[in-house]
Amino acid sequence: MNWQVIAENLGRFADGAQLTLVLTVVALGIAFVLSIGLALLRNSHNPWLRGLVAGYTLVFRGTPLLIQLFLIYYGLAQFEGLRQSFVWPWLSSPLVCVLLAFVLNTTAYTTEIFAGGLRHLPPGEIEAARAYGMSPWVQARRILIPAMLTRSLTLYGNEVIMMLHATSLASTVTLMEITGVARNITLNYYIQFEPYVTAGAIYLALTFILVGLFRIAEYRWAAYLQPRRG
Repeated sequence: MNWQVIAENLGRFADGAQLTLVLTVVALGIAFVLSIGLALLRNSHNPWLRGLVAGYTLVFRGTPLLIQLFLIYYGLAQFEGLRQSFVWPWLSSPLVCVLLAFVLNTTAYTTEIFAGGLRHLPPGEIEAARAYGMSPWVQARRILIPAMLTRSLTLYGNEVIMMLHATSLASTVTLMEITGVARNITLNYYIQFEPYVTAGAIYLALTFILVGLFRIAEYRWAAYLQPRRG
């Protein structure tokens, strides 16, 4: 065992953890906003809109995130027109490609989570909103979206944790997040066990924090959904 190497590289693990958190927060933040609108469209009365959203979620939930990342990072470079376009300076950046892949992937999962929560709304809540004369926009803002989010908290918490763990794939395209740092230390110092145990401990600590935050959120906003005792 050579834990001295880990002690000497704790700063690198801290930088890797910071990048991991940035990737997680930015990807989830963008996906959260997109998923709310897509979840409403997923339950739209328009079959074309439902089908388009369903097709998107099927593709990105039905293929591995690693393949999606490789297609974006390596595959887009095969198109000459894209390389000559104004978006290429962004798409040639590993950070942008990773975030794009993460956003598209987690948006697909989150959309289905939110859409499922929306389908479980009691019809009485919607009927009451209509009885008060609320417009569709007001219904969505005051009734549908809040109720959808509270009913989706548990499943969404799982998706957040999965996204945190999925950031480890960023190291495959040169980004030095937690797993990337562990791999780099392994290659430089020829030790296998200590770097990955350290990386696993950091992921475990971050997961523990997220679980605690979602439990607080469920207690704060979704306690009324729990069955009453006695």
